[in-house]
Amino acid sequence: MDGQIIELLKQEKIGVIPTDTIYGVVGSALRQETVEEIYRLRKRTPSKPMIILASGISDIELFGIELTSGQREVLEKLWPGKVSIILPCNESRWEYLHRGANGLAFRVPDDEALREVLKATGPLVAPSANWEGEKPAETIEEAQRYFGEEVLYVDAGKLASKASTLVKLEGSKLVILRQGEVEVDEDLIKES
Repeated sequence: MDGQIIELLKQEKIGVIPTDTIYGVVGSALRQETVEEIYRLRKRTPSKPMIILASGISDIELFGIELTSGQREVLEKLWPGKVSIILPCNESRWEYLHRGANGLAFRVPDDEALREVLKATGPLVAPSANWEGEKPAETIEEAQRYFGEEVLYVDAGKLASKASTLVKLEGSKLVILRQGEVEVDEDLIKES
């Protein structure tokens, strides 16, 4: 991805970029103002948290989440991959991300180039590129119909894919909330 886009994302700009699944509206997860602007642009229900793309498991520690060895084992089995995992987080500092749900959803993409971008920018919120309730954009032209000139765009042609699989990690137990691109078995992890 263009170095200029990376620099702009680091400067609190918002972009529509290809993720490992579909086009996402991305901005720094560490800047509340950026996150709130994405809620406004997407016309997203304020109580619904967004998925955060991370470059690796170590990024999760930025959010004050301390992983047990069992949780770390689960993450290492599923990442990198098209699986978004909700981890407990009830710190008031991150309420603008968890929206009172006391959990944050993370994904470490299986796209190596995207992980390199995330290493440079830090974690990015990355909801799909559409207004809430509308069809996700498969092309930059479709995304522009939603967001006009308010964001930056990175064109990767037509992207059509299922959303990521969404699971919740409760202790070392896996609960599947949405089967998506990757099939995940709740019995992947055995209680120890």
